[in-house]
Amino acid sequence: MNNFSFYSPTEFVFGKGTEGQVGDLCLKHGASRVMVVYGGGSVVRSGLLAKVEAKLTEAGLPYCLLGGVVPNPVDTKVYEGLEMAREFQPDFLLAVGGGSVIDTAKALAVGLCYDGDFWDFYIGKAKAQKAMPVGVVLTIPAAGSEGSGNSVITNTTTKVKAGLRLPMLLRPKFAVMDPELTMTLPLYQTAAGISDMMAHILERYLSNTPDVQIGDRLAEGMLLAIMETARKLMADPSDYQARANIMWCATIAHNDTCSLGRQEDWNSHAMEHEISAEYDVTHGAGLAVIFPAFLAYAAPKNPGKIAQLGHRVLGISDSGDAVADAFATAAALKAWFKDVLKMPVTFAELGVPSPDLELMNARLHRLKGEVMQGYLPLDAAATMEIYKLAL
Repeated sequence: MNNFSFYSPTEFVFGKGTEGQVGDLCLKHGASRVMVVYGGGSVVRSGLLAKVEAKLTEAGLPYCLLGGVVPNPVDTKVYEGLEMAREFQPDFLLAVGGGSVIDTAKALAVGLCYDGDFWDFYIGKAKAQKAMPVGVVLTIPAAGSEGSGNSVITNTTTKVKAGLRLPMLLRPKFAVMDPELTMTLPLYQTAAGISDMMAHILERYLSNTPDVQIGDRLAEGMLLAIMETARKLMADPSDYQARANIMWCATIAHNDTCSLGRQEDWNSHAMEHEISAEYDVTHGAGLAVIFPAFLAYAAPKNPGKIAQLGHRVLGISDSGDAVADAFATAAALKAWFKDVLKMPVTFAELGVPSPDLELMNARLHRLKGEVMQGYLPLDAAATMEIYKLAL
């Protein structure tokens, strides 16, 4: 196990009706003027936004509203928010929605404390030293952004989808998590969220660091819990306990608990970011396409951890042949995504029958370098082969 430092200060307020505490929580965490960031019409139609506004008013907190955040959040909305914030002068950002909304609020949090272009942080041109505090009312369990220091934004001009990882600055101050708020999600969106959280765990699990038994067992236990609960949820979307367990799993999957002391991967995420940046597909669905392809590519080259995943999580019997078991693991995960979650597992099923692989692969390596390090070193030839395995 490697040395590590872990800082996770978010206050999680979980359960039915907890969104009613949002005004008090903002006050508790130092807010005096609040910018509310939200997405499309669902938080309006459900009455959640009106309830949040009422609670802020009850708490005596002036607020402004920044709506219209889209899935695969974009830089133009961040620039719009920065302009609005310079007029309103908030000292607290409240994200009401899922990962896209939270990631936009985090981009605003660093952008409002910087004289330059917020995009400088996402491309490594500058390093953030300060950030405005962020609170969350979560409506979509998937990205885990409610408990992480991460944010991903797409540049609409260059189509570069880039991430920022600042656990010391960008973990939310609080996250309100009411599983009942997820009841109206379409099953497809619920399933895509589940594939996303599973990928978050797998990116940490696929590690060459030795002697990380605690992290391995945490990851395996979460995957087993997610898979058991997902079956219940796909059969009965109104199952509150299943919703609750999935919601909490998404948070734990991405708050770094199971990644401590180990090398991580994240190459499958980087490859998927190129797909969703270019074709605006649902991120979790794109991961269901890429991850089994990555496992199939890696199986003969570094089979150990993949075979272990199969033995401990996916029901693959130990044949004594690690490579054969790793290939079986890749096939089993692909089948599970397709049969249980009803996710696409090929580019064609994703709605991209003729992807421009050369364009995506070239942009991937411009952003990530000639060789991407992780569970396997991946040069442009390797990532192209993985993309082709996903066709």
